[in-house]
Amino acid sequence: SGVWGSEGAIERLVDLLDHKRGALLTSGYEFPGRYARWSLGFVNPPLEISGTGSRCKITALNARGQVLLEPVLEAMNRLKDSGVLSKVSLDEDVVEVEVVPPSEVGSFSEEERSRQPSLFSVVRSLVDLFGYSSDELGDLQLGLYGAFGYDLTFQFEPIRKSQERDPTQRDILLYLADEIVVVDQSRHSSWTVSLDFSYKSKSTKGLPHDCEPAPFLAFEHNPRNEGKFSARDTPKGDFTRSVDRAKHEFKMGNLFEAVLSQTFREKLDKETPPSVLFRRLRSRNPSPYGFLINLGEDEYLVGASPEMFVRCEKVENNEYRAGAIRVETCPISGTVARGVDALEDAARVKSLIMNLKEESELTMCTDVDRNDKSRICEPGSVKVIGRRQIEMYSRLIHTVDHVEGYLRPEFDALDAFLCHTWAVTVTGAPKTWAIQFVEDQERSARCWYGGAVGLVGFDGSMNTGLTLRTVRVKNGIAEVRAGATLLYDSDPEAEELETELKASAMLDAITSNDLAMEDTVLAEPVTKAGDGKSIILIDHEDSFVHTLGNYLRQTGADVMTLRSGPSALARIQALIDSGKKPDMVVLSPGPGSPKDFELSTTLSFLEKNKIPGFGVCLGLQGMVEHFGGELGVLGYPLHGKPTPIALTQSGQNSGSIFEGLPEQFDVARYHSLYGLNEKMPECLDVTALSEDGIVMAIKHKTLPYAAVQFHPESILTSPKHGMKILQNALKVLSYECE
Repeated sequence: SGVWGSEGAIERLVDLLDHKRGALLTSGYEFPGRYARWSLGFVNPPLEISGTGSRCKITALNARGQVLLEPVLEAMNRLKDSGVLSKVSLDEDVVEVEVVPPSEVGSFSEEERSRQPSLFSVVRSLVDLFGYSSDELGDLQLGLYGAFGYDLTFQFEPIRKSQERDPTQRDILLYLADEIVVVDQSRHSSWTVSLDFSYKSKSTKGLPHDCEPAPFLAFEHNPRNEGKFSARDTPKGDFTRSVDRAKHEFKMGNLFEAVLSQTFREKLDKETPPSVLFRRLRSRNPSPYGFLINLGEDEYLVGASPEMFVRCEKVENNEYRAGAIRVETCPISGTVARGVDALEDAARVKSLIMNLKEESELTMCTDVDRNDKSRICEPGSVKVIGRRQIEMYSRLIHTVDHVEGYLRPEFDALDAFLCHTWAVTVTGAPKTWAIQFVEDQERSARCWYGGAVGLVGFDGSMNTGLTLRTVRVKNGIAEVRAGATLLYDSDPEAEELETELKASAMLDAITSNDLAMEDTVLAEPVTKAGDGKSIILIDHEDSFVHTLGNYLRQTGADVMTLRSGPSALARIQALIDSGKKPDMVVLSPGPGSPKDFELSTTLSFLEKNKIPGFGVCLGLQGMVEHFGGELGVLGYPLHGKPTPIALTQSGQNSGSIFEGLPEQFDVARYHSLYGLNEKMPECLDVTALSEDGIVMAIKHKTLPYAAVQFHPESILTSPKHGMKILQNALKVLSYECE
C-alpha cells in the first residue's frame, strides 16, 4: 500500500538515494535460523541525529521533522536535568546538545560502563520518547536507521588517540524514517509503512515529505576534494612491517590477536554514482547486510557486509522470563578464496576446517564475544549455538560461529551494542589493548570502517551489521578499507595479500562495469578436440558410464553408447561397412574382471579394424591382459578414494594424454584389480603411478591405445584435469599419426 506500491519500489529507492538523504538495507543471503532475503528503505526522513565526540545535533530535515523538535527538546532537557548533558539549545531547525565527560574509570562498576554518559545516552532518550510495543501495534519497522562510526568505541573505552582526524567527520548518523518500503523476498510480498506523529496540538498529517537534496558530485566536479587524491593510505609493503610489530606484541604477551587494515581509493566519475556501485555489489557479492546510505554532506556508504554485529529481539517464551531480550552475534574469522567450481570449493572448505591457525582465530574471537555478553547477560544464557559453520560469498569462504545470550532485565539493546564495540573480528584481543595498537599502527582513521549499520528499533529491538566490505564515498572519492586478523604465526606477506583479496570485490565494483561484452561477441569460435569425430563408448555395466559419455560429448564429439558384447561389435562392424568407422572406441569402467566382458575380443576387433582405443579402469586392466601383462588384487579396495598420482617421464613427453597437466595431481580411484608393474608387457609404457607405486596409466608404444586406472569423470578428479585427459586422447590417439 502507500505511495510507493510494490513493483520496482526498491529500484526507485536506489536511484533516489543518489541525491536524497535516506537508507536502503537489504539481505541477499539466506542461512537457516540466521538470515532471510528482505529489503527495507526510505528517503526524505524527517529527523537526522548526528554526533561527533561529545556533541550531538538533532536536525529537522523537513516540515514533518519540525513538528517533532518540541518533544525532542523536552526529552533532551530531561536528560540535562539528570546530569547526562551539559548543554541543550535550539537554533531554528536544530537541537544541539553536549554530553558531560564520563566518570573516572574505577568510579563505577564494569557492569555499569554501558550506562555512562555518551552519544548513546541521547539515542536511548529518543528510543524512550518514540517507544512502542510491537506486541500491541505489530512490527512497524519504526526506529533509527543509519551508521555508527568506529570512533564510538572511544566513548566506551578510554583510548589515547594518535591518528589525525577530520574535525567534520561524524561518529554517528541516524535517521528517523516515517515512510518505509519493505520487501520480503522469501514470501514474494511488499508493503509500505507510512507513519504520522502528533504532539499536543501539532501533527505531521498532510505535511510534505520532501527534504533539501543531497546530490552526488563526481571527483572532477567536486570542489570539496580540492583536487587532492591518494590511491592508498599504506604504501605497498609497509603493511608487512606492521604485521611484524604485531608479532612482537604477541611474543611479549601484550596481545594475542590484532586486526590491522589499510585503505584503497579510486576517483569516481559521473557515470559511477553510489547507485551504480550498489547494484554492482548486490549482483556480484550478495550478503546478509547490504546497504546504500546517503549520509548527506556528500558522503555515502555502499556495502555488502557478511557479518552480523549485534541483533536483539524480544522472545516471549524462554527459560529466564517472558519477553526477555535475546542478543545474538555471528563472529567471522577464517577465510579462503572461492574455487572455480563446487569441487574446488569443497577442497578449500576442507583445508579451511583443517587449518589450526584459522581455528585459533575464530576461537579467540568467540571467547572475547562471550565475554562481552557475559557483562550484561543472564548467568548461563551465553551459549555458542553454531561452531565453525561455513558461509560462502562471491569470492570468499568463511568460518562462522553463532553466539547468543539473554539480557538481564536492567539492560537493553543499546547496552548490548556498546558492550560489543567493536567486534574482536575488527579489533583484536585483549580488546582494549588491541584497539590502542590499531590506533597507533594504522595509517589513517577508520571513520565508518569496523563500525556498524542498521536499525535501533523503538520497540526495543536492534539489527546491525558490521561495516565491512564497504565503499565509503566522500567528495567524489571511493574508499575501500580491508583488514586481516593477525596471530603470532601470521605470515606478513600473506596477511597483506588477504587485505588486497578482501578489497578486490569492492574495487571491481568501482572500476569495472558489466556492459563490455563486445570481446565475448567477437571472439573466434573455439575448436574442440572432438569436433567432427564419432566415438563408440562400450558400456561394461558401470554406474558412471553416462557421466563419462557426457564428458566425451563436451569435447565436441558425437558419442554412441553400446552395451558390451557381440551385438556391440556387430553394430560397430555395420558402421564400418557403411563407411562410418568410429574415430575411437572408449572402454568404460565396470565391475568384475576383463574376462567377464571378453575385453580381449573387443581389443582384437579394434586392432583388426585399426580403431584407436582409450580405456578407463576396467579398460586399462583389459589392455594389460590383452597385451600379455598380469593383474593383481589390492590388499584394500579403493572405492571413492582420492589419490595423488605422479607422471612418469613417458607421461610427461609430448604426445602424452597428460600433456598440459601438472606432474602431480589428485584423482579418483574405484578399483580392486590393477596392472602389475613388474609384469607389464614390453609393448606398454607406464605413464603415471600412485604414491604407493600402483600403475595409474599406460600407453602402447606403437599403437594408438592408452588407458587410465582412475576415473577422470569423478568429482574427486578435477573436471579440468579429467576433460584435458579426454581431449588429449582424442588429439593423440590416431592411426593416421602412425
